[in-house]
Amino acid sequence: MDVQSIKVACSSCNLRELCLPVGLNEHELDRLDRVISTRKRVKRGTALFSAGDKFTSLYAVRSGFFKTCVTTADGRDQVTGFQMMGEILGLDGIVQDHHACDAIALEDAEVCVMPFDQVEQLSREFTTLQHHVHKIMSREIVRDHSVMLLLGSMRAEERLAAFLLNLVQRLHARGFSQSELILRMTREEIGSYLGMKLETVSRTFSKFVEEGIIEVKQRYVLIKNTDALRHIVSTPQCR
Repeated sequence: MDVQSIKVACSSCNLRELCLPVGLNEHELDRLDRVISTRKRVKRGTALFSAGDKFTSLYAVRSGFFKTCVTTADGRDQVTGFQMMGEILGLDGIVQDHHACDAIALEDAEVCVMPFDQVEQLSREFTTLQHHVHKIMSREIVRDHSVMLLLGSMRAEERLAAFLLNLVQRLHARGFSQSELILRMTREEIGSYLGMKLETVSRTFSKFVEEGIIEVKQRYVLIKNTDALRHIVSTPQCR
């Protein structure tokens, strides 16, 4: 993993409106720029941090894709989330000063390093930053609740439809297509996240293809009928 002491200017970053400095004025951005002075490059398949590592910083994903995962009691890796550019990694470490999960790069990636003690100090000074940090934490809680709902009450078709809709919505907010995406994660990793066996993930993808809802070529996915995916998620089914 490469660590670069290169100035990372939040004020000139094209992810500014998706990341930590959203809503800060010029003076506040300048102060934050002094705090975020390094960035790390993380090679595909390697860890940004691992469960048990001492918590020191939050990380803003500048490029690339990550998965977070925990090891279950029986030794399996359980995927707990997927993070993309403009999103924050490391919030899991705040509670006990040690990270509770692994953050693994799904492709070559780069993150901005935000020393938490300094971010916390700035948050006390700038209510805008404090509010946004709280907002990010709240978003994580809401996401966790959404996953619990997904795993607790949805059928396989609903789970995969909701996953694809969420993914393409987040990508669209970053300037990408509303209907095309490249899956950075494997079918197995999707299954781990959604609580589905690999065979069920593959079968559900095939079902969506047969019904003309999506087109799939390896990791490339074209959503041909977004309304159909929304209908699958929103229509109550007899269970």
